[in-house]
Amino acid sequence: MKLKLKLKILNIIAGRPVSFIHPANARKLNIHAGERIEISKGGKKIISITDVASKIVKENEIGFSKELLRLFALSNHDEVEVNIALSSESINIISKKLHGKELSRKEIINIIKDIVTNSLTEAEIAYFVSAVYEKGMTLKETIYLTEAIYKTGKSIKWHTNKIADKHSIGGIAGNRTTPIVVSICASAGIVMPKTSSRAITSASGTADAVETVSKVDFNIEDLKKIVKKTNACLAWGGSLGLAPADDKLIRIERLLNVDPESQLIASILGKKLSAGSKYVLIDIPYGNNAKVTKKEAKRLKQKFIKIGKHFGLKIEVVLTPGNEPIGNGIGPVLEMRDVLRVLKRENPPIDLENKSIFLASKILEMMKKAKKGNGTELAKSILNSGKAYKKFLEIINAQGRHSFSLKNPKFKFNIYSSKSGKITEINNHKINSLAKLLGCPADKNAGIYLYYHVHDKVKRGDLVLTLYAESDIKLKEAIFIIKRDSPIQID
Repeated sequence: MKLKLKLKILNIIAGRPVSFIHPANARKLNIHAGERIEISKGGKKIISITDVASKIVKENEIGFSKELLRLFALSNHDEVEVNIALSSESINIISKKLHGKELSRKEIINIIKDIVTNSLTEAEIAYFVSAVYEKGMTLKETIYLTEAIYKTGKSIKWHTNKIADKHSIGGIAGNRTTPIVVSICASAGIVMPKTSSRAITSASGTADAVETVSKVDFNIEDLKKIVKKTNACLAWGGSLGLAPADDKLIRIERLLNVDPESQLIASILGKKLSAGSKYVLIDIPYGNNAKVTKKEAKRLKQKFIKIGKHFGLKIEVVLTPGNEPIGNGIGPVLEMRDVLRVLKRENPPIDLENKSIFLASKILEMMKKAKKGNGTELAKSILNSGKAYKKFLEIINAQGRHSFSLKNPKFKFNIYSSKSGKITEINNHKINSLAKLLGCPADKNAGIYLYYHVHDKVKRGDLVLTLYAESDIKLKEAIFIIKRDSPIQID
């Protein structure tokens, strides 16, 4: 049964494309909240997840969230046809993967296309993510997934093929190397349009941290202007439409707190291909509290290299220790403070500085700005000269700089050492979970400040960390958790 309804544009940001219909129409179509409907106008059709609401739309209306309106350019009161959407073939394909069977190129493309067109509900996407996490994917399947993610979105063409990029697989608290690396490399004349994701399993992503000091969401044309002016950018990839399926997969992974290996590879390389990158450095942190062990990191490295070469990327992969957080601050604002301390040469966190220099040196050597083995010296000189900080300011000014007054949140709580000894462990998983409980990354000011690292000696009564939150309730929950199961071990 088709219904003709008038569009009502709603000032609602739902986080995903959603339509709203009156309960009477839901009964006519025999659908429930969270199910799919097909909306058509002038030969164009889109699939939407629908919600049922009686107060915001009348019986002759259909409401569009802002995300849905971007996909279907219509005006208020335009008439559209609405019908129940047929079940997608992808559901059967996902069931096949749940049973551990290998998927074909056509089947994987079908799933990714359905994710992009909203033909799958979030629950169905969650089944796909879970299937890949539990059953894994072959190298061939991962190549198909990378291709599908890359080709179902927009891509950027640049004036040169010498486009550099770097990416960490994540999972390490702090570790905000990207703004520093990009600033050093762009100062050396390397074109580095860095697009980053928001946090998945950690307390903050690069985009979350950079957003504390500048705008991060741009269209492709605006991004090109920024890069032409500064050689680089520090943007959120989700606003560019480069890999729309990946953004939806990441949202589900965040909810499930998983990051399947094949999707991790396809996500990173798919976005690099979409962004027009040719020279790519991949950082794989490993260790007891990282996403992968050293053995798993070595295997993952080979997969990145093989799949990268398949798509014509010049790729280098480094394995870095990830047994503990990097830097002192955990959370968007606290991590940006660490970045500024390194760039401004003001009592910087040495571990964050050293890792940033190491990664920058690899890119400088890849791009022939330094001879093999001389990249570290060049990276250090650029950082110490103040050129990197100057370049960082150029980038964020071009993006739309916010105030640098990174304020402390409303509530804080200090944690002191209960005994003297040496710190033997700072658990990344627990630190990230604790920071998210405090409100990260949504509450930019929330997070954790670490005063010591593994192997440091502390005395009883020493201040070891401070918890920050915008909500008294969140802070109390975090205090309860940390007293029950501390992320810091002292022996």
